[in-house]
Amino acid sequence: MRYSKNHKQETKERVLKLAAKALREEGPDRLGVAEVMASAGLTHGGFYAHFASKDDFLAETLREVFDHSAARLLKVAGDLPPKEALSAYIDFYVSTGHREHRGTGCPIAALSSDLPRQPEKFRAEFDAGVKRLIAKLSEWIGAIGLNEPEKQAAALLSAMMGAIALSRAVADPQLSDDLLASARKGIKARFGLAMQGDEK
Repeated sequence: MRYSKNHKQETKERVLKLAAKALREEGPDRLGVAEVMASAGLTHGGFYAHFASKDDFLAETLREVFDHSAARLLKVAGDLPPKEALSAYIDFYVSTGHREHRGTGCPIAALSSDLPRQPEKFRAEFDAGVKRLIAKLSEWIGAIGLNEPEKQAAALLSAMMGAIALSRAVADPQLSDDLLASARKGIKARFGLAMQGDEK
């Protein structure tokens, strides 16, 4: 069988997309290389045709996760002005939909508790992803005229991530929903953003 000249790259991208979902659902310590390769229709032995080591594989997977997350942010914001874009992203992030779909959600909320035990390469990718999101939030916050946008962006991300993490941790569904609704309302009030209803 003849393969296209892009076959190897396309195969690697397919593996990374599958691994990205598994990474958010399972965490780096439980992510199985053999399972990911099998789900891509490949043998475990083919792993080293694409990745030098498991550390490289995890770092590249995390980069794929953050790329997906950045694309989702742009999709949520669309062509909205900064204030509306920030409001829409808070609604998207602090939501029951985000809570329930860990495998496609923000890697910061999904993976932050795993980071202290991870290799330097993985942690460097995580730091880069966090800085990238803070930079985008800071851009919106600065554009709406608030002071110290970078510090405010860091605080905003911490508040949103904490709300999602806590809502996933509690067992009572109603309490989980209430935590998200209260957090969303409080965060938006802090940034002078009008509530659009208690959606998601």
